[in-house]
Amino acid sequence: MGNNDGIQEEQNSEGYMRIQDIPALNQSHCKMRDPQLVERIINEFVNGGPERMQFVSDFDYTITKQRTEDNLPVLSSFGIFHECKSLPPYFKEATDKLFHKYRPIEIDPHMPVEEKVQYMIEWWTQSSKLVSGFPFDESELDHSASKYKRALRDRTHELFATLLHLQIPVLVFSAGLGNSVVSVMQQAGIMHANVKVISNFLQYREGLLDGFQLPMIHTFNKNETVLVGSEYYDLVHTRDHIIVMGDSIGDAEMANGVPASSHILKIGFLFDHVEANMEKYMNTFDIVLVDDQTMDVPNALLALVEQRHQLRHPRVANGTSPVVLANSAL
Repeated sequence: MGNNDGIQEEQNSEGYMRIQDIPALNQSHCKMRDPQLVERIINEFVNGGPERMQFVSDFDYTITKQRTEDNLPVLSSFGIFHECKSLPPYFKEATDKLFHKYRPIEIDPHMPVEEKVQYMIEWWTQSSKLVSGFPFDESELDHSASKYKRALRDRTHELFATLLHLQIPVLVFSAGLGNSVVSVMQQAGIMHANVKVISNFLQYREGLLDGFQLPMIHTFNKNETVLVGSEYYDLVHTRDHIIVMGDSIGDAEMANGVPASSHILKIGFLFDHVEANMEKYMNTFDIVLVDDQTMDVPNALLALVEQRHQLRHPRVANGTSPVVLANSAL
């Protein structure tokens, strides 16, 4: 029997999910380069069940919105830190200059990733030097973060509640400021026991800020290779069904380091320079969501996994003990 015959037989089998039967994937802003591939991966997820799944997501403009309903920008995790009033004036001025220099490079649709990496390292290194030599009370950051706990994508709480219920480990991978990420997620009530944050966290020396903890996490180096040897890696390295979500091209590589046999579904949120970026996003992500400020697509996919799981395990449909992880940096 040929490969195409095998696919046809699988598609004709009872319980096979088709793209056209998943409303969230049939919206005009939901783009797919290869719908048949997406369909096959979804069915692998559904058949494999939650015990084979892990969920890997960026934070800034992925868990948080890219814009509010009033069309106002949502601050990044570093932006939340920069709002703290006790920071020295020179710090804010210098970091604003860095942002206006390097952010356009980060989202430039024409510059090769290899070239961008050097600029991202420069940005991180210079920022780390600036975050040094002055005192800082993190309760001020919590106050600043509290303003953005409602800036999460619509129905994010439902997504994280389902992930917890299904005991699916969640890795939030952020090139931003981990202290802000954790604060927003805690205050929003989504920092559950199955969630791990890998990011750039502040460090102190003799009561003063002293840059960021290593390793450096920037847009183009955040992937699961940095987890090798960690408790989290030991927990998830056998979970070969992975949903990856991000808003930049580099986010698509966050599952690098997992076994080659893994089934990975990459979801990209596209907002900046839509026309110029569309081709690259379509070639990088399996699903591209254009100006979608919701979690409707990942929620729809997990709902399919949950429905099949409940049919197989009706006695545990109400949930069991969640996966317990330390909610901190490595």
